[in-house]
Amino acid sequence: MPKEIFYLIALLAGLAVTIQAGANAQLRLAVGNPVITAMISFLVGTTILVTYVLFTSTHLLPSVKTIAGISWWKWIGGALGVFYIISVIVVAPRIGAASTFGFIVGGQLIFAVIFDHFGVIGFPQHPVSWLRVAGVLLLLAGVYLIQKF
Repeated sequence: MPKEIFYLIALLAGLAVTIQAGANAQLRLAVGNPVITAMISFLVGTTILVTYVLFTSTHLLPSVKTIAGISWWKWIGGALGVFYIISVIVVAPRIGAASTFGFIVGGQLIFAVIFDHFGVIGFPQHPVSWLRVAGVLLLLAGVYLIQKF
């Protein structure tokens, strides 16, 4: 599959999380609680995933032995997802979509460069360079401009 397809998928994922932020913010207004809103969001997502797996999966679920052998830190993705969703639900209505996602992407790139440099949590090691630092600084300058104006 051409690499450009993956660029398009990533771009569409950006669209999806922007829509998700707005939809969850509106759901929060209806529900009145950001944590309950996040729970509803996760329940809808879990229902869709379970349905998808039931109808499309040709692989068996991992065994209890396999699950028991997985390192504790490999399970934190869901917990971090909860933090992310609640953060967006609380932050986006107050500072807007562009500022919210500007800061999120800024944080992602800062830590992605650090994680790549050290090869943290299974990422291939990719040493930090001045060009990578310049790219992050330019992005942060863009976030500042978006937030300020």
